[in-house]
Amino acid sequence: MLVAGATGGLGTRIVRALAARDARVRVLVRPGTPPTRTEALRRLGAEVVAVHLHHAATVTQACAEVSCVVSSLNGLADTMLDAQTVLLDAAAAAGVPRFIPSDFALDFTKTAPGRNRNLDLRRDFHDRLGRSPVRATSILNGAFMDMLTGAMPMIQFGLRRVLSFGDPDQPLDFTAMDDVAAYTAHAALDPDAPRILRIAGEVASARDLARAAGEATGRPFTVLRLGGPGLLTPMIALARTLAPGGNQVFPAWQGMQYLRDMFEGRGKLDPLDNDRYPDLTWTGSREMLGRR
Repeated sequence: MLVAGATGGLGTRIVRALAARDARVRVLVRPGTPPTRTEALRRLGAEVVAVHLHHAATVTQACAEVSCVVSSLNGLADTMLDAQTVLLDAAAAAGVPRFIPSDFALDFTKTAPGRNRNLDLRRDFHDRLGRSPVRATSILNGAFMDMLTGAMPMIQFGLRRVLSFGDPDQPLDFTAMDDVAAYTAHAALDPDAPRILRIAGEVASARDLARAAGEATGRPFTVLRLGGPGLLTPMIALARTLAPGGNQVFPAWQGMQYLRDMFEGRGKLDPLDNDRYPDLTWTGSREMLGRR
């Protein structure tokens, strides 16, 4: 197995999950990556290879004798399109049979182009995947449940409120990063994995999250409905004007684009493939919020 983006939060988890299944793992890191960032990977038994992801020849060499390339790269077009394309072409040149792209998001096969920048990048890369001889498996997991404890401001812990844009009973998909990594490891080792696998550790509405937050903290939470999901469109436009964050992977307005897709029901994962690997267990929102 080869993992690109292994020093990131999800990538390290994927390497750990593969190692737990006794897989031989090679990881790609940028030249000059500090040893402090690769030490944990080496302790897991991974072979660490420093390559420039835009240098096709060396990436191809790194892909030699690999059964599956797993990309957990994270970034904008230069990473999600350019670097991933080099990685995909290198896998094809080295004869790697399978590729797992860095999708790990809502179901962008069901969303409208032009409404979510990060999903558009994934959609564009899928066009390139379709022209490659390498067989791809995409894993779609909704939103990372871990973000509920901080990066995604849906749950206002100080105010004991859960924000809702539209129907507070709209089902939303969440999966913990550890669970995504464990599932990805299984899929990487599964030669029969299909083109797309959809998973959700928990399908929960804003009302469900309020109940889970109350149970996790021992204090009651209520839902605060701020308006319909359409309210997010002018908010996104204003945020892009005041704080464009063009070089940021996840500026505030990007998070709003995800929330809009979620509360509109766009990108809802269905059907779910949670049961494909029955030995896995799933983290619920109450457990995740209790870790805060």
